Amino acid sequence: MEFDPGSYRDRDARVCRGVDGQIYRLLSPRALDEWNAVSQASFFPQALRSGAVVQTELTNDFGSLPESLSAAGDHPWAGVLQHEAIPFVSYPYEWSFSMLRDAALLHLELLMAAVADGCTVKDGTAYNIQWRGLQPVFIDVASFERLPPGMPWAGYRQFCQTFLYPLFLQAYKGIAFHPWLRGRLEGITPQDCWQMMSLRDVFRRGVATHVGLHAWMESRPASTNRGTSQTLADAGFGKDLILNNARGLKKIIQRLRWTPPKSTWSDYAQTHSYTDGDQQAKQQFVRRVVHSRRWHQVWDLGGNIGLYGEIAAENADLVVVVESDHAALDHCYRRLATAPTEIKRKILPLVGNVVDLSENVGWRGRERKAFVERGKPELVLCLALIHHVVIGHGVPLREFIDWLADLGASVVIEFVARDDPKVQEMMRNRRDTCVDYNADEFEAALKRRFQIRSRETLTSGTRSLVLAEPLA
Repeated sequence: MEFDPGSYRDRDARVCRGVDGQIYRLLSPRALDEWNAVSQASFFPQALRSGAVVQTELTNDFGSLPESLSAAGDHPWAGVLQHEAIPFVSYPYEWSFSMLRDAALLHLELLMAAVADGCTVKDGTAYNIQWRGLQPVFIDVASFERLPPGMPWAGYRQFCQTFLYPLFLQAYKGIAFHPWLRGRLEGITPQDCWQMMSLRDVFRRGVATHVGLHAWMESRPASTNRGTSQTLADAGFGKDLILNNARGLKKIIQRLRWTPPKSTWSDYAQTHSYTDGDQQAKQQFVRRVVHSRRWHQVWDLGGNIGLYGEIAAENADLVVVVESDHAALDHCYRRLATAPTEIKRKILPLVGNVVDLSENVGWRGRERKAFVERGKPELVLCLALIHHVVIGHGVPLREFIDWLADLGASVVIEFVARDDPKVQEMMRNRRDTCVDYNADEFEAALKRRFQIRSRETLTSGTRSLVLAEPLA
């Protein structure tokens, strides 16, 4: 058992992981006192029942703790919570616009419910949200505490930087928020957000107040700025003001819309190049593999709008759909929102490019884990992707096959031949340096690392499907 590297910020409530994946939170005497108060407030058990807050129980099982975790500083831990384990941890820089918006709304709803019961949420960071399939869930239960009289919401700045400003940039400016959040875990500062707003944007709902005023207050000299929280506390900041602010933020966020430019992949169901017969044959091949056994975790790489990820969910515990096209992934999330409940609980759509998946970042390079370290797939779907990786991004074919093999999973891979219309379109007006991209090299690279179990060539003759298992 060891501390989670990302939980160092809260010294009173450290998260640690058991050897079998159990998630514990160790509480100091102060944090245990807050937990006892918050857990008795009416909003908290309601949030647990609805699934809005991660399932949690007080166990006080100190017997399983190694000596190295038995104390915090100069005082021993006073309590132990056990949490439900989230199947696949994701981060805000991997979510789509609609996912970030829904996560923000959940955070505000929990804040308002807590404040109405005399409690608060001391943090406002988007990293306190995870996903149970398509359902956002709040995981930092130690962030709930009793509301000190006269104090404002301490998490307001974090909320703006990791929720509101990224949503503003995407909705108002068409600027992708993912590089910003991936490049700075603290989020987008008020000053940076304000610099990107035009005169027209100043008149948009929420910009002048939550960006302009916020940036102005933070730019004041330290000698004249006693701190927003202390100033408001001295003025007697009541809980009604917190509720009004949260309601205002909720209305702003609910009205935010992002209209992306037309995307090939967001219209995939209508614009794909397959005949009806080939599309049906491809689906049947994937379905046969999916139903050949029960899969714990499936990754659908380059999953577009999630059509094949949805098939995988028929016989898997979890399907992670990864797509670099933000518009397509956002469409996937919104489309699957109408799927049956058992499917919605199993699919997690994430924005990510296979050739640039998120790496270890943050304090000591361990605070936020690399994508490939957060889960272990048993099956990987790699459909109509290899030509984009090799030709589009210049990755040597053999290196891509080796990377797939290193995942240690069975693979369904679709090879698209050079004479396929899509490949011909990609090669147009570019120098052909991908001499390794051919059927013979693909076959040789695959056999080096995998055992081919089955294959099928589609009637077009330019695309083939292969089921391969890694060599022992």
